[in-house]
Amino acid sequence: MPLLDRIAITHRYTMLPTGFYHYVLPTPLDNPRWVSWNQPLAECFGFPHDANQSSELLNVLSGAVSTEQFKPLAMKYAGHQFGVYNPDLGDGRGLLLGELTSGSGSVFDLHLKGAGQTPYSRSGDGRAVLRSTIREYLCSEAMAGLDVPTTRALGMMVTDTPVYREKVEQGALLLRLAETHIRFGHFEHFFYTEQHDHLQHFADKVIEWHFPQCQQAKQPYLAMFERIIELTADMITHWQTKGFAHGVMNTDNMSILGQTFDYGPFGFMDDYEPGYICNHSDYQGRYAFNNQPSIALWNLTALAQALTPLIQRADLERALEQFTPRLQSQYSAHMRAKFGLAEKCPEDGAFFNDSFALMESEGVDYTRFFRTLSCLDFNDSASLIDLFVDRTKAEQWVSEYLLRCEKETLNAAERCERMRKVNPKYILRNYLAQQAIDEAEQGDFSFVNTLAEVLKAPYDEQPKYDYLAKLPPEWGKRMAISCSS
Repeated sequence: MPLLDRIAITHRYTMLPTGFYHYVLPTPLDNPRWVSWNQPLAECFGFPHDANQSSELLNVLSGAVSTEQFKPLAMKYAGHQFGVYNPDLGDGRGLLLGELTSGSGSVFDLHLKGAGQTPYSRSGDGRAVLRSTIREYLCSEAMAGLDVPTTRALGMMVTDTPVYREKVEQGALLLRLAETHIRFGHFEHFFYTEQHDHLQHFADKVIEWHFPQCQQAKQPYLAMFERIIELTADMITHWQTKGFAHGVMNTDNMSILGQTFDYGPFGFMDDYEPGYICNHSDYQGRYAFNNQPSIALWNLTALAQALTPLIQRADLERALEQFTPRLQSQYSAHMRAKFGLAEKCPEDGAFFNDSFALMESEGVDYTRFFRTLSCLDFNDSASLIDLFVDRTKAEQWVSEYLLRCEKETLNAAERCERMRKVNPKYILRNYLAQQAIDEAEQGDFSFVNTLAEVLKAPYDEQPKYDYLAKLPPEWGKRMAISCSS
């Protein structure tokens, strides 16, 4: 029996009118071969244990051989890029092959990234290079390990096809899974082209597929928008508390399900720096780390504008007013967990502000600070104080923190055990990703796969891999990444 006959594959998106997409066959690349296969994730969808060894599956999933089970298509959408509306967007280098159903009944899009030109490629070649493919593969799985809503990576292939960017690079392919690839920009396209009938039809399908609980609401479209606001606020909370900067928060990169989408010039903060910019093309700092909450609200406002044919403006405005309270509430809860403070005290707000001000002034590593704080049950406070230049200030802060902890009902061991479940030891630092890329470009993918495995369990102690939790060298800090891929 062919391997794909064992997999539940559907094609819901093809139920939409053809103006929503174009059918496009992948353009085969030279000598595709597996370099990474996410076996635990693959098994959720019925792939056999040895699927990554199958030449049949390789040929089909790389687009080298067409099959009746897949109906590859490129979606049409638009979006605001760096605040400027661009109508000429769509899947320019990726194809939706179909939808897979997991053993639990959840439906996920299967998307092939780097599959060649589509009607929406504009002047691009529709390809993906190895470095960007590795970064997305690693970071999407790292984010899943951190319990951040995200797309997932099923597998990665390398090819002998050269791809031309700033230099000649090796072409690669990424198999991406997402509960949906529908973005804010889909709604914008139908609004700005005044296709309001299509807009309503599309919203109806989005509710049917992704927000069925909204169908019984008095105003289903408003209920959908309110849920998108909640999911977006929750995603941004995760980003801000994990120290993650997306880098390109355009509306065409915003998932309606609040899942981290399109990993380009992302970065996890090293030293705590609220204005951290990870995208070297972001000259104005629009997508700096501390701007992400306000940009998310800006993007939701753009989505609200696109929904005005379906929802009254006053209702949209009232819904948008719920974003900031939701974000603040979720952020406060996450931060309390990171500091190990379950009880609420009036002075906590000032304590948090003073803590972050001290971290910023001292250039303390964000992830290391919270992980070390989580280990005070078996390490003395010197390990935390050593992270600071001004030891006197650090000692004073530790004293204040421990005094505050005395108001908690849990003892130190119980408190720290909980903290270690929300403060990771391992993150995908940019310098580690770059080392993995450098080795992979020489044909060695062992470090890519090591990182992928370690980052699946970022909260666990993994003594064998303690070197991956070390502070970055100076050259590895504040690395700005290009959008080029």
